[in-house]
Amino acid sequence: MSSGSFERAGLALRSASAQTALFVSRHPRSLTAAVTLGLAGFAATAFGIAPMVPDASDLPKRLVTENVAPQAIQSQLDALAEHELQLYRSDLTRTSDTADSLLRRLNVSDAAASAFLRTDPMGCKVLEGRGGKMIQVQTDETGALTELVARYAALDPKQSATHFTRLRISRIKGADGAANSLTAAIETAPLAAQVRMGSGTVRSSLFAATDDARIPDSVATQLAEVFSTDLDFHRELQKGDTFSVIYEALTADGEPITWGAAAGRVLAADFVNGGKTYSAVWFKGGDGKAADKGAYYTFDGQNKRHSFLASPMEFSRVTSGFAMRLHPILNTWKQHKGVDYGAPYGTAVRAVGDGMVDFAGWQNGYGNVIEIRHANQRSTVYAHLSRIDVKRGAHVEQGEHIGAVGATGWATGPHLHFELKLQGVQEDPMTLAKSSESVALAPAAKAQFSQLAQSLRGQLELADTVARSGAYAE
Repeated sequence: MSSGSFERAGLALRSASAQTALFVSRHPRSLTAAVTLGLAGFAATAFGIAPMVPDASDLPKRLVTENVAPQAIQSQLDALAEHELQLYRSDLTRTSDTADSLLRRLNVSDAAASAFLRTDPMGCKVLEGRGGKMIQVQTDETGALTELVARYAALDPKQSATHFTRLRISRIKGADGAANSLTAAIETAPLAAQVRMGSGTVRSSLFAATDDARIPDSVATQLAEVFSTDLDFHRELQKGDTFSVIYEALTADGEPITWGAAAGRVLAADFVNGGKTYSAVWFKGGDGKAADKGAYYTFDGQNKRHSFLASPMEFSRVTSGFAMRLHPILNTWKQHKGVDYGAPYGTAVRAVGDGMVDFAGWQNGYGNVIEIRHANQRSTVYAHLSRIDVKRGAHVEQGEHIGAVGATGWATGPHLHFELKLQGVQEDPMTLAKSSESVALAPAAKAQFSQLAQSLRGQLELADTVARSGAYAE
């Protein structure tokens, strides 16, 4: 096509466009009606077609069946035989166990493995010491041992709260590929923490309630400690009291441990006593210092840690209070100017507050005794100890172990006699913690604490709701 032809075509197209625009501007209503009419016609056509589609319920139905013949049993067994089977079983060691009895209980049929546990220096450790080691075995289809893993408390006592011992016995293959010998290796590995929830109702005692809820005893001990400044678990606990708790469960290779403190720290809890609710949230950084060790707070940010603990032992039984009593040795009525705590011989005794050791030694009827001087002209006395672990002039911190329960001096049985002195005069020790000062939450930490507390409060409410519905399972 020539250039002249292109020009003429362009002029014609522009003329047509101009005429169209002029028509639209002069007859807008006519154009709108025409477009509307066209669309209506299209819709009518579609509406007319739609009823022609058959209803799905009227469509014919057809059932197709087909016989499927499974493979013969023998062929399935042959295919299964081509796969090497590995069988697993777990149990705990018992103090009465021998190599043979342990392996028999684990369904291991392997004379070489039994001999290895009896004679190998490292293999012998599986049955050494106390029972309760977590054992997992792997065997082949004949019952021969492929691997045995024992998990138990860390050998170093300083690591017992954070690590565990893993002893692994493995069968190794020779040059021909056949498994023909056993080898053992031992290592220390870190414990891991899993967050768990629990809830319960007191029927007789706190420990019975936590047992019913499948909550470790160490959690019950912590609950009694956390709420010790709110209520006396010996005298104020009531039938029907309820609690919910979020805590860390310590695990070794994913399995809950069975030794020591089976649970880690209580992260949050609430306790309803006589219709009144007490709460606690673990929070680190509340004092605004980098070296903060953490403390428990109420949901509104009040520190539950006071300058004095409620008891010189984690959990004990008051056998004699601050009152008149018949003296067990002198057989005369006399003012008892302290509190006696019944506890087994050797139970750890702790300082109830920061202070300086004023006296540590023997003192007549008190036997082995420690006296600690605190601020504001207060001092505490710990008597009848079987062991003294501090020296005069030493600085001690709240909660530090200073000795052990005994029956020295004028004592008819193992217990701790505990006194509080104010300006040298004995006062009722049971009022010490509730009347002592607490540390306030640092202003800079309030926003972070509020967010944490809100999250944990929701989890506690969930634990309580599930427990009340009877559907809670660990």
